[in-house]
Amino acid sequence: MAGRGGAGAMSKRLMERMLGMFRSRTQVGVDRAGNHYFSRVEEVDGAMKEKRWIEFKGDRDPTTVPVEWICWLNGQRKKAPTPEELAELEARRERVKQNVELLKKKEEEERRAGVRPVKTIGKTDTPNLRSFTQQFPGTSEDKKKGLEKVSKPSGATDAEDATTDNDR
Repeated sequence: MAGRGGAGAMSKRLMERMLGMFRSRTQVGVDRAGNHYFSRVEEVDGAMKEKRWIEFKGDRDPTTVPVEWICWLNGQRKKAPTPEELAELEARRERVKQNVELLKKKEEEERRAGVRPVKTIGKTDTPNLRSFTQQFPGTSEDKKKGLEKVSKPSGATDAEDATTDNDR
């Protein structure tokens, strides 16, 4: 009988905890897509921690979650974004889109008129490293030009020179 009472008490605590999860949650906000954001403070390993989550409206499509809410969910923001902040950021994103479109049109018109040369992106020429290699005497570039002449002791042969190089 004692075993059954323990199991009953455990299931009762589990039920109370599950009900408490729904009662103690606080809705923090709603985004334009209709997703709802919640938080709750609960004890985890003896410490009180804030849990944050999202309940999607309709399909679970994570691409509908604005970046501000993603940052809040991940704990990168302490406070949830306000509706005013979200509206301001949305207006700013819209202005950026419009500016990009205007710049694209302007560049296209300048290309057609021949005012602006077409820029190619990518490697067309090798970089000029001459100024860089001049810092290091004895580089292969200097040897190719014959700028560096190594004097051999009189009577030395190429075989002896190779042996000395290998010894180094």
